[in-house]
Amino acid sequence: MLHNAAMPSRSPRPSPPALHPLASPLTVAARPELTGGRRIGVLLSHGFTGSPASMKPWGEHLGSLGYGVEVPRLPGHGTTWQEMNRTTWADWYGEVARAFDKLCLDHDAVVVGGLSMGGALALQLAADHPDRVAGVMVVNPALATKRRDVKLLPVLKLLLPSMPGISNDIKLAGADEHAYARTPLRAAHSMFSAWPALVASLPRITAPLLYFRSTVDKVVDELTEPLVTGGVSSSEVTVRRLENSYHVATIDNDAPQIFAESAEFVARVAAG
Repeated sequence: MLHNAAMPSRSPRPSPPALHPLASPLTVAARPELTGGRRIGVLLSHGFTGSPASMKPWGEHLGSLGYGVEVPRLPGHGTTWQEMNRTTWADWYGEVARAFDKLCLDHDAVVVGGLSMGGALALQLAADHPDRVAGVMVVNPALATKRRDVKLLPVLKLLLPSMPGISNDIKLAGADEHAYARTPLRAAHSMFSAWPALVASLPRITAPLLYFRSTVDKVVDELTEPLVTGGVSSSEVTVRRLENSYHVATIDNDAPQIFAESAEFVARVAAG
């Protein structure tokens, strides 16, 4: 008979990274009595290395008007940058696609939107499902960059796990998007690698587009806007300038403008 001491020991499974309290997803049930009897859904996605904290105020505002809202937490976000380095564009898109499918099941119309990489994910949804997306709202989306070091990422990601982060580009004092202080390079390479296919798919987008762009943005440069506005097949493309906000405009000085104009946009494009 074997004694316990002779049994091979098993290493305990590592605990999953703790989730920041403000990084949890947001779900708001639709109240059709406030929206003309129609159930209208809105999906909002946060950006690269960010968390739902940057989108919750926007989602809560739309929810207060009766819209059903989903703000998912993208895999690898809201915990540690090391965990994010094990995730890819396919994981992030898979999460927003699941949230989108959930909204489509019990809503009469669905509008999608996002900040930065979240805007890119929303555009991909609109390209993949032109028959199911009633409208697209993006805030400083990222689909291109002038940064030359991006071309070095295939090598850099093998040598360095991370670089200094790009979080909290916010003009409003005290605002915090609760993003990572480091940029995970394997994850970054996955995002940049997804851009060419997304740009090529833009002509499939036919839904009305509302594009918010900060006049000062230290994260996303000017290359993306003409790619998107000139690439989509939407008959309605509206560009709004945000004069008093930086990149994370959803929690910056111009957030009230985003909230008000997006609410008007959703009401119109989802009216049926």
